[in-house]
Amino acid sequence: MAGKDMEDFVVVVTGASTGLGRSIAVECAERGAKAVVINYARSAAEAEETGRLVQAAGAKAVLVQGDVAQDADCRKIAAAAQPFGRIDALFNNAGTTRFANHADMDAVSSDDFLELYAVNVVGGFQMVRACRALLEAGDQPGAVVMTASIAGVTGIGSSVPYAASKGALTTMTMSLARALAPKIRVNAVCPGFIDTPWFGKGLPDAAVDRIRASAAAGTPLKAASSPDDIAAATVFLASRASRHVTGETLLVDAGSHLGYAAQVAR
Repeated sequence: MAGKDMEDFVVVVTGASTGLGRSIAVECAERGAKAVVINYARSAAEAEETGRLVQAAGAKAVLVQGDVAQDADCRKIAAAAQPFGRIDALFNNAGTTRFANHADMDAVSSDDFLELYAVNVVGGFQMVRACRALLEAGDQPGAVVMTASIAGVTGIGSSVPYAASKGALTTMTMSLARALAPKIRVNAVCPGFIDTPWFGKGLPDAAVDRIRASAAAGTPLKAASSPDDIAAATVFLASRASRHVTGETLLVDAGSHLGYAAQVAR
């Protein structure tokens, strides 16, 4: 933990009921945040558990249900921070995917693309727009961190629509970093494999074990990242320690991108 470098922060985390979102919310509380707005789409019981963990770490937890693909819900999520008078950090972590072999072009439809873009790209844009006034209200520039993916950098991942949406999100990060400076910083984190139930949904335990082992073997660090591993780097991009960082895409994947020629040549 990096001390209390988020002391007194007001934080909003979308998709915070489980996995990386939960870890980000708790990490912020442990680093000194005074309030964490916890957004969830469906999993109320799991979001309540995130809230308990955040409060145990010393921050006030505010739970808000909402689908970031809906602009009205984004505005509702932002409004939950209004009583605090500002937002110091917005983590656009909500995301979705569709699993399909990249080579099978009939396995996905235009509707799949639209659904993934609605959440992964448009949702992030709408959240920044909804939170803009509160992000600009503090004494220091507000920070936005997009949860992108190594899939958007190397063209791998669960499906072509997913990789494309995450690539669009990293491009949007640069666009917004230029457009919203100097009052708001905008950065993106690109995780690789994260060892959460999301990756093994619907698979037997033996298959999940094989995926985990394969993911670790494919990285130079020989590690399968946990949500906490990714959260620490993600929260850095919103903390005072990164106050001069904007428009950056940080790859946090235990080095797996080093096996892809486009990255090796960069």
